[in-house]
Amino acid sequence: MLNKAFVWIRDDLRVSDNPALINASLNHDRVSAVYIFNKQNFDNKREAQKWWISKSLESFREDLDKYNINLELIISEESKFFSEINNKDICVYWNKVYEPLQLDLDKKVIKILDNKKIEYKFFKGNVLNEYQTITKKDGTPFKVFSPFWRHAEQIYLERIPIKEKKLNKLKQKIDIFKSISKPNDILPNKKWYKKFENYWTVSEKESFVQLQKFLKERISSYGVNRDFPSLNGSSKLSPYIRNGQLNVNTIWSNCSNLKNKNIGIRKYLNELGWREFSHSLINYFPEMLKGNLRKEFDKFPWENSKKNLTAWKKGLTGYPIVDAGMRQMYETGWMHNRIRMVVGSFLVKHLRIDWKEGEKHFRNCLLDFNEANNVAQWQWVAGCGADAAPYFRIFNPILQGEKFDKSGDYVKRWVPELKNYPSKFIHKPWELDDKYQKSINTIIGKDYPKPIVVHENARKAALNAFQSLKK
Repeated sequence: MLNKAFVWIRDDLRVSDNPALINASLNHDRVSAVYIFNKQNFDNKREAQKWWISKSLESFREDLDKYNINLELIISEESKFFSEINNKDICVYWNKVYEPLQLDLDKKVIKILDNKKIEYKFFKGNVLNEYQTITKKDGTPFKVFSPFWRHAEQIYLERIPIKEKKLNKLKQKIDIFKSISKPNDILPNKKWYKKFENYWTVSEKESFVQLQKFLKERISSYGVNRDFPSLNGSSKLSPYIRNGQLNVNTIWSNCSNLKNKNIGIRKYLNELGWREFSHSLINYFPEMLKGNLRKEFDKFPWENSKKNLTAWKKGLTGYPIVDAGMRQMYETGWMHNRIRMVVGSFLVKHLRIDWKEGEKHFRNCLLDFNEANNVAQWQWVAGCGADAAPYFRIFNPILQGEKFDKSGDYVKRWVPELKNYPSKFIHKPWELDDKYQKSINTIIGKDYPKPIVVHENARKAALNAFQSLKK
């Protein structure tokens, strides 16, 4: 066995439950971890995640130092980087990433390493099941979530447990590529990300702290409270999962070890199931990464209003629950899941703007952006994906606000212009008499915008557009 190895780090910025890193440390005397930052995958596409990854690399480097493993940051294109390796006395390790382009990249890297006669080993990535292991009896992929998840859970639970291994502390730290890049080198040029530091602590240690707090304090009421954005009812673990501070297997085992099983645990594990389902979909139907899974939607008469799209992005639609969600995302890099559905529905159904515009904006602004989840969820909202919500299901932003933010606490936090509005009018502020608007110094149309579309008219237009697909 060669005494030197490096681990190609991608979506696995953690020291625990990291198969590639752990096995490299057990099999070699000297190990380095290498993160390759490909600008093409981030610039003007995933700006928010640059901040999270930069912070992750800082904390990951500190964690690796305790094991005498160096973290090297390389700013390059992956194929170019591997093509320039000439040292045959080294072994390469990595964990898989279940996105079509990343799996294709694995094949290219394998071909390069084979040609150079460089040894390599790869391992299962951050999923419960590899997508190709979950199919129907006839070998075809699932398109409906419920049967997919029943089968996937059964496969996962019946798997023979693998004996847990832990990272081995090495005697000597090494540099392999003499990298001079620093985590700050990949930060966005625009300083808007500075606000994120008020809301997030980015480290593997913090991910465990937040997991335990969620399991101890909130998971029992998760089934109900997750729908109310003013409550701290969700886990907020998604950025840690997406960027690999947390392995989903770790989350599963911690949930399974809870003594008091309840509907909250079941609901939360189902969310992990949707993540698995989304990864299955984009790999079996990679065409949905660029277009509609349901091809009849290729003829949908989308509107191309830059004005309305800009108002939606800035949280200036005149519908408070929509605007609160968009502003929350821009401020914190995260948005409540119920509100993601509301703002998504508003874009594709009230404004009839192509879901791909929303997917692109979320990709750029969300710290927890995940290609599989983002595309699958947007197509679910738009009605053009697998197991999607029917197009005629159109969220009424007023009723959604009144049902899930009755007192307006969520709206008042993120749309402070309306902080003095009575709860009765907080989700339809234009209905408050002019004299009362003046008395609280917030005039609709001046201090806060009027609705850019009328709900009833927009709903009717959306249904007519949908009916046109049937002709």
